[in-house]
Amino acid sequence: MIEQIEKNLAAVAKYQISNNEELEQFRLLYLSKKGIVSTFFQQFKHVAAEHKKATGAILNQLKSAANQKYEAFKSSLGQSEKSFSGDLTLPPDPIAFGSRHPVSLVRKEIIAAFSKIGFTVAEGPEIEDDWHVFTGLNFPLEHPARDMQDTFYISRISPEDSNPEDILLRTHTSSVQVRVMQ
Repeated sequence: MIEQIEKNLAAVAKYQISNNEELEQFRLLYLSKKGIVSTFFQQFKHVAAEHKKATGAILNQLKSAANQKYEAFKSSLGQSEKSFSGDLTLPPDPIAFGSRHPVSLVRKEIIAAFSKIGFTVAEGPEIEDDWHVFTGLNFPLEHPARDMQDTFYISRISPEDSNPEDILLRTHTSSVQVRVMQ
């Protein structure tokens, strides 16, 4: 076994590497789990006790020589391939910032699904008058939705007739339906 290890030690010393593919082949041949060094360490268990010291010493030499050779070529090849040959005066590629919010994406999918079966999307004002929100939908005056706790009322004076008019924040989407039906 010592003769085989010495042959591989000489082969590691002579091994020439010129590119990354050859470097990877060297790593697979000597340093991988199924490589030559690992195979020798597996066979080392079966060496007679009187030969273990000499065999272990030369086996460690092979392992360190292979690791040193690999690291040396790895650093030399890594430095040569890092050189940049592009035009540094060109502007960089634009970086895309952000993306759509998940709620917006789901809303778009829902609208697309309902549009396929004949529904349309109607937009309306966020601030409505009392008639469009409640009266046009036949809400009685004593309905709980008209309470001050459930609705945000805003009192304003109409410029045309100086009469106070109840304006409120839209409480549901039905007021837009009233506008569409008108």
